Amino acid sequence: MIQTVKLSKLRLSDINVRKSDDLHIEQLAADIAARGVLQNLLVTPTTKPRGHFAVFDGGRRLRALNLRAERGEIDADSFEVPVMILKGDDATLSETSLAANFHQLKMTPAEECRAFLHFIGQGGDVDGVAKRFGLTRRFVEGRLRLATLAEPIFEALSAGEITLDLAKAYASTENQEKQLLIWNSYGHSYANPDTIRRAIANESMKPTDAVALLVGEDRYVDAGGKVDRDLFSDSGDRWVNPEIAQRLAADIMEAEAKRIGEETGLAWIRPIASNYTYNAAAGLYRVMLPQPDLTEAQSTRVDEIEARMAAIQAEMDEDELDDEAYQALDREYDALADESQAIHNRAPVLPDEIKPQVGLFLTLSPKGQMVLDTDYYSEQPIRTGSSGEGEDGEEDAGADGVTGGRVGGDHTPSQPRPEAVGPGGKPLSARLYDELAMQRRDVLAACLLANPALALDYALFAMIDDRMSSFSAYGTTIRARSPQDPVSGDMPVTRARQYLTEAHDGLDASWTEHKSEVDRFESFRALDDDSKAAWLAYIVAMSLEAKSGYSNEQNALQNRLATIMDVEVASWWRPTAANFFDRVNKGTILTLLGEVGGAALTARHATLKKTEISESCDKLFAGESIVEPEVREAALAWVPNAMRFLDESAETEAPGEESAETANDAVSGDAETVAEHAGHEAEPAPADEALAA
Repeated sequence: MIQTVKLSKLRLSDINVRKSDDLHIEQLAADIAARGVLQNLLVTPTTKPRGHFAVFDGGRRLRALNLRAERGEIDADSFEVPVMILKGDDATLSETSLAANFHQLKMTPAEECRAFLHFIGQGGDVDGVAKRFGLTRRFVEGRLRLATLAEPIFEALSAGEITLDLAKAYASTENQEKQLLIWNSYGHSYANPDTIRRAIANESMKPTDAVALLVGEDRYVDAGGKVDRDLFSDSGDRWVNPEIAQRLAADIMEAEAKRIGEETGLAWIRPIASNYTYNAAAGLYRVMLPQPDLTEAQSTRVDEIEARMAAIQAEMDEDELDDEAYQALDREYDALADESQAIHNRAPVLPDEIKPQVGLFLTLSPKGQMVLDTDYYSEQPIRTGSSGEGEDGEEDAGADGVTGGRVGGDHTPSQPRPEAVGPGGKPLSARLYDELAMQRRDVLAACLLANPALALDYALFAMIDDRMSSFSAYGTTIRARSPQDPVSGDMPVTRARQYLTEAHDGLDASWTEHKSEVDRFESFRALDDDSKAAWLAYIVAMSLEAKSGYSNEQNALQNRLATIMDVEVASWWRPTAANFFDRVNKGTILTLLGEVGGAALTARHATLKKTEISESCDKLFAGESIVEPEVREAALAWVPNAMRFLDESAETEAPGEESAETANDAVSGDAETVAEHAGHEAEPAPADEALAA
């Protein structure tokens, strides 16, 4: 029978089947405050104390009522609770509790969306609905956002064809056109929520991007920009009109550049929305400024610092020094070292007479701050009266001289410029592109070792033609100086680099043991022809430059060498986790997998973590995975565009360059004999044969 019982006479029964702590009591208490107890509790009389009842179904409602009583919202001794009193043994009552809970059907997310829309349509607001149902404002806003999903996506959610998490990913943008664009691309595949969010994010801008930080949300919105609030994750909001933000940023930086230009009197100040001047400086001349002499005060201070640092080192070597004193000395030593470095790295002085000829780049830091770069550039070479030439004819900037060094080499149409992008068009990082350029150079160098006659042609041409022309870009420091690589430090191990090391170890270096130049020269002259040919090929190979200065351009002459030798990069270099896959994002790798093996191969990797995909690709592109023959063939042939030699003249061969064999035949018989004695064929050797040599 149904009746009412005072709240103070009710307690929770031990046989209630609900044991979870995640019961949303706050939410239910707010709902009871708004509408009362809508469903009676199931209770059974207790023996002690008499007149009290144990609640075996309705424990959440009882907890919510007790919470309201604790807050003083209701009086437990007078508040009447509707109950149904049942009697029976514990097993029967527990079964009843289970049945009552088991047959409750929770509303689907789609039904919640419609319900909230109904209440908002009846004149309610988000805060009112949230308070009435005991929910957070963010939860209600999230359900309302789901209600605005494009129709096919909302219907799929209603029908249970997609998960709530996937629907939330589509709803991370309010733009239904963008939702449908992504839905049509991914809707019937195995895409996960992260994939959908990334696809949507690629068409927008993060508020934490440098451009966004510079512009500010208020200025962006005032200019008509829209912001997508991501209500379902912590990934943040998105600016859906990046072109507006970029235009505003350009206006801000142009104004600042104009102000700086007027203050400094420089020829130009060029704003770039990045903290890299890498591409912007291509074709310009870097201005090398002399460093000013130390002032008397600076010299004195340097001496004081060096003396104090020596004293600190002596004190720190004392055994009786306690930890606190040691740490204090350590901090003082570091501070003095920083001060000394700052003095030695003092800024160079720009002479007033060349200010109208040079300029600076105004860059944008990752934190959205405009920073004036410290390197000066000019559009034409700069010469001053005090600069002269060194012994080898090269320019030598004197104490007061200024010399402009060309950045990026000679920018003519004959220099191919491969796009610094990976599969799917995503840009490669500047460091990864530079590393790939160095690894491509190593491949060419390894192949050149097998062609000493061609190396001789190349070396002689570069040396002679360099004297005949005022400026040429041959891609080699032919005087045997080591090239200035764009990246320093540890590099991923490649097959070509290992081969170059093995070749060096196999050279006859006995002549290097002599102390004087004359003795070394005479000892070198005594080497047999094949040893000299091996040294020639090696030193030319090791002179190759990875890339032309700060530019992304390839060297046309190097590309021609690769064509003559029929270099197959894929046989020398394979993408690995270390040299490629760990260096690009997951989306780029998935795009590459689609190119190599189609949608099925992409789908097999889409749900894996980035590290797992990299490990899998490491094996796949090395030919170690068990896949379809055509997929394996495509994977073994693939190299990124940055690793290819783009010889634009390959289709129209120059006279006298019909083949590598023809080129080698043009050399004297002695050179060909040298190549044979060195264990190399005159024609290009495949990577496997060269490694075995």
